[in-house]
Amino acid sequence: MKVAVVGATGLVGSKMLQILEERQFPVTELIPVASEKSAGKTIVFRGKPYTVVTLEQAVALAPHVALFSAGGITSKAWAPKFAAAGCTVIDNSSAWRMDPEIPLIVPEVNGNTLTAQHKIIANPNCSTIQMVLALHPIHQKNPIHRIVVSTYQSVTGTGKAAVDQLENEIKGIEGPMAYAHPIFKNAIPQIDVFSDDDYTKEELKMMRETQKIMGSNQIQVTATTVRIPVMGGHSESVNISLEHPCTVADLRIWMSEMPGIVVIDDPSNQIYPMPLNAHERDEVFVGRVRIDRSFPNSFNLWIVSDNLRKGAATNAIQIAETLLKNGMLPA
Repeated sequence: MKVAVVGATGLVGSKMLQILEERQFPVTELIPVASEKSAGKTIVFRGKPYTVVTLEQAVALAPHVALFSAGGITSKAWAPKFAAAGCTVIDNSSAWRMDPEIPLIVPEVNGNTLTAQHKIIANPNCSTIQMVLALHPIHQKNPIHRIVVSTYQSVTGTGKAAVDQLENEIKGIEGPMAYAHPIFKNAIPQIDVFSDDDYTKEELKMMRETQKIMGSNQIQVTATTVRIPVMGGHSESVNISLEHPCTVADLRIWMSEMPGIVVIDDPSNQIYPMPLNAHERDEVFVGRVRIDRSFPNSFNLWIVSDNLRKGAATNAIQIAETLLKNGMLPA
């Protein structure tokens, strides 16, 4: 099993390498890939040094699967070249997510739609992944009509430059700015650029991707995404409207039965999910489940997950594990 990690020196790429090792994915040959500027560097995987190669070199090495986390421009240009060489590409950028021919996969939700013919597979937006995983078991029991979500997203979702900005601001050091505003002691209600209707691209991703993954254009979704000075993971306040009456206890049971979800919901003892709980964990944590008293058959939930793990690297590797389990990759 030849596995290429494209963007191996970045935050998500490094996390992919860590999780491949943790989950004992059967890598017989690792191909770490980065820009020409990083080519020749050495990374360590399972105690063994590997030399970083360029994209062109990686294609020639004929990997069986390539985990891409190098941005949309790179994915658009190179994913088809890897696919044409017989490689299955799992892409973490937004480049292919809304392409009707490309599957957008959260394995626990719609992994059963994958086939051997899918040579490019899209990994969803980090905030979308944790939300649809929590909502899928509810939607299966009681169809969801509408979702209103506000996010509180870690600086790690932007990348190393944003982490550096926050750390510099905490220390009172001037340095390069990843954001248009300070992030320390602040909340920035903008993630990605604005569209013509003043929604950001991040908000539109959540709205469109949710419908695609859950297989229903009838689910109405609206989102507000906010960057906050947190490292450990993304948090979401989610309001859902359902087709039929049910109880808070029903929702807790349905979600608890779903693989990958942990319900932490004991408000009387101040127990609820926080990014500190989610850091370096693969589960999605849900709490603050309560009735929305303002609208029939509606509920509020608080959803937290490590955005670099389940929101990116872990989900991508779980897609590869699904392909392997179903005989779509060499064992």
